[in-house]
Amino acid sequence: MEQFRKLGIIEPVIKAIEEQRFTAPTEIQVKSIPYVTAGRDVIAQSATGSGKTLAFGAGIIKSCERGRGLQALIVTPTRELAEQITRAMISFSRHKPLKIISVYGGVSINPQIEGLPTADVVVGTPGRILDHVDRNTINLRNIKILVLDEADRMLDMGFIDDVQKIIRECPRQRQTLLFSATMYEEIIHLAKRYLNSPVNLVAESYVDASKLKQIYYDVPDNMKFSLLVHLLKNERSGLVMVFCNTRINTDFVAKNLRKNGIEAMAIHGGFSQAKRNRAMDSFNSEKVYVLVCTDVAARGLDIKGVSHVYNYDIPKNSKDYIHRVGRTARAGHEGKAVSILASRDHDNFRQVQGDSSLNIECEPLPTFERVQLNFGLRREPRGGRGRDGRQGGGRYGGRGDGQSRGGPRRFHHDSQGQSRSGFRPRDGQSQGRSHYGNRNRDDRQSNR
Repeated sequence: MEQFRKLGIIEPVIKAIEEQRFTAPTEIQVKSIPYVTAGRDVIAQSATGSGKTLAFGAGIIKSCERGRGLQALIVTPTRELAEQITRAMISFSRHKPLKIISVYGGVSINPQIEGLPTADVVVGTPGRILDHVDRNTINLRNIKILVLDEADRMLDMGFIDDVQKIIRECPRQRQTLLFSATMYEEIIHLAKRYLNSPVNLVAESYVDASKLKQIYYDVPDNMKFSLLVHLLKNERSGLVMVFCNTRINTDFVAKNLRKNGIEAMAIHGGFSQAKRNRAMDSFNSEKVYVLVCTDVAARGLDIKGVSHVYNYDIPKNSKDYIHRVGRTARAGHEGKAVSILASRDHDNFRQVQGDSSLNIECEPLPTFERVQLNFGLRREPRGGRGRDGRQGGGRYGGRGDGQSRGGPRRFHHDSQGQSRSGFRPRDGQSQGRSHYGNRNRDDRQSNR
C-alpha cells in the first residue's frame, strides 16, 4: 500500500483499496493522483479501464465532507457508466462515508429528486443533470470538484452543448478534472476555455498490444452469421463481446445465437434501463458468456475477463474499431479481435485498415456448416440504412445474413483461404500499438 500512500491518498481510501486487494497503482493513477489531491486542474488522456475512477475519486473523497451539500459532480456519457462510477465511489469511500447518488434518464426522476438535497457527490449523464437544473432540484453553486469523464464519448454523442451548460452552472472557483481517451480539437478548446492552468497527462493504452491478436475473415455474403456461430462454438475460452452497428442487428444476432444453442444477451440504447442492467449483471456474473452490443457498451464499462471481441458489423473508422477491441487483452491477459467481412463491410474495413497502427491479419476460412436463421424480426430494406444511419443492406443489415431456410450445408474455402467475395487488403500490413477514439451517436438519446 505504500505505493498508493506516496500519491497523497488519505488513509480511509487506502484501507478501502487494501480491502479490494489492489496491488499497485496504474499508470494514470500514478501520474494524476498527486495533482488531483493537491487541487490542480487536470487534463488526462487515458484509455477505458485504466483506473480513472480512483484517480479522480481519491481527490473527491479527500475534499468532500458529509452533510455539507453537493460538493462534487461527475458527468459521464452513459447510464451504465454512471452506475459503475457510483458503485466504485461508494466502495472507495466506505471508511469516510459520503452520500453518493447517480442521476440519469430512463428511470423515474422522483427518487433522484428526493435524494439530491442531501447528496454530497452526484454522478450523472448530461441530459438528466440539466433536467434537474431546469427543475431547480439540483444546486451546483457550491461544487468544489467537477469531473468530465469520457469527454470524447460525450462529444461523440452530441452532448458538448449540454456539458458547457453544466459547466456554466458551476462556480468559477472550482477544481476541474477532464478525462478522455482521445483529444479531439473540440475537447482541447473546451479545456482551454474552462480549465485553470491544467496539468496535461498522458497514459499509454491499458491494452497490451503484444497480447492482442487481430484477424479478419472474408466470407460470402450469405455465410456471415454461420461463421460467427462456428467460431463461438469452437473458440470459447472467456467472456465474448459481439459488436453490431445497429440495434436491429444486435437483436437479430442475439436471438439467433440463442436459437443455435449459444448463451447470448443483447444490450443497446433501445432497452429500458432495468433490462440493460440485467444484461450487464448476467454478463459480469458469467451467467451468459456472449454479450451482443452496439458501441454504447464499448466505452467506460469495467468488464473483466473478455477474451474475444467479434466485429459482426465493421465500424466506419479505426477509432470505433480500436474502442471495440480495447475490451480485451487488458491487464496482461491475452485477447483476440475477430472481424467478419461480407461484401457490404469492405468499404468500412478499408477505412479501418487505413490506420497504420493496426495489424489485422487475414485468416483462411475454416470449414463450417450453414446454420438456420429465424427471420421473425423486422427487416432492414436491402441496401438501406439502420436506425443509427449506418449503411445496412439486405436482411438485418444486408446480404450478409441472407442464408436459406433449408438444411445445414457445409462451406469450404478455396486453396488460398480467400472467399468468393474477394476483398483485397491494403498493401503491406503495418505493425503498431492501438490507441483510442470513437464517433457513434446510436444511443445518445437513451443516455440523457
